[in-house]
Amino acid sequence: MYPLIQITMPSTKPQVQYLHVTAEYAGQRLDNFLLARLKGVPKSWIYRVIRRGEVRINKGRAKPHRPLQTNDQIRIPPLQLRTPAPTTPSSAQQQQIQQAILYEDAQLLVLNKPSGIAVHGGSGITHGVIEILRSTRAPNAYLELAHRLDRETSGCLLIAKKRAVLRQFQQLQQTRQVSKRYLAMVRGSLPESHCTVAAPLQKYVLSSGERMVQVHPQGKTAKTHFRVQERCGDYQLIEARLVTGRTHQIRVHAAHLGTPILGDEKYGQSQHNQAARQQGLDRLYLHAWQLRFQWPNPAGQHHIVAPLPSTLAAFNSRLKQQQEPSKK
Repeated sequence: MYPLIQITMPSTKPQVQYLHVTAEYAGQRLDNFLLARLKGVPKSWIYRVIRRGEVRINKGRAKPHRPLQTNDQIRIPPLQLRTPAPTTPSSAQQQQIQQAILYEDAQLLVLNKPSGIAVHGGSGITHGVIEILRSTRAPNAYLELAHRLDRETSGCLLIAKKRAVLRQFQQLQQTRQVSKRYLAMVRGSLPESHCTVAAPLQKYVLSSGERMVQVHPQGKTAKTHFRVQERCGDYQLIEARLVTGRTHQIRVHAAHLGTPILGDEKYGQSQHNQAARQQGLDRLYLHAWQLRFQWPNPAGQHHIVAPLPSTLAAFNSRLKQQQEPSKK
């Protein structure tokens, strides 16, 4: 995908490689730059050779976090892939992602990401959204995730088509100029029709190795606005608006209110999830519904809405039907 480097295969004698940094990659950290290009190479190996000074920029040693500059020359020591080269995504995967495109111009691309697909490969996942999307474009096309969604979450996912665009969008996010709204279904009632959760979040790891997030006074600041959109018996369709963007923030904050999101196997209630499955809900009911931001070049308001997936829409219909009074 990135023709700037030739990775030697096991059948060839490894050799020193050199990468020339173009203006498109200026500002990116050295470690992130290498991690994105040396597919199949262990992360530990990359950090080790940087630490030992075997990776050089313009013949000098460099720290992993060093930002790259246009025309930098990067020396890569001899390496070999430990795993076979990644396979090409299937035509069905490519078609699914192509059909999920909501908006595209010369700078941005927004997908209605399907539930069940990770945003990127890794940890046993061969192809994520970004790898599948790249496989449908020209080999030298620049495509980078501008933010993340959980694997189980569907909805608006923005992809930058230029390095400068990625930096601009990240700056908008850091200054809280990007509005992200989600739809979720919970069982039970929020304390009020409008409420805000400002509860710090901390990551931790279970003995099984599973990563989790919890409300903890020593965690990072996190804030979510919740609003009830619709009531249907014991269920409520709620809108969540992020102020911060922590891992699993909406899911943990909803559970903190005593109304975990339906289908949430990490933070939900098993009996409620089981009842929802019997109603046909086979996924997490969390959908990135709207993405809104003011774009500087050319200036204009971007407001992208991702339609509710058919699975979630059908679940809503079944709940409403159950609430309709019996016809005599």
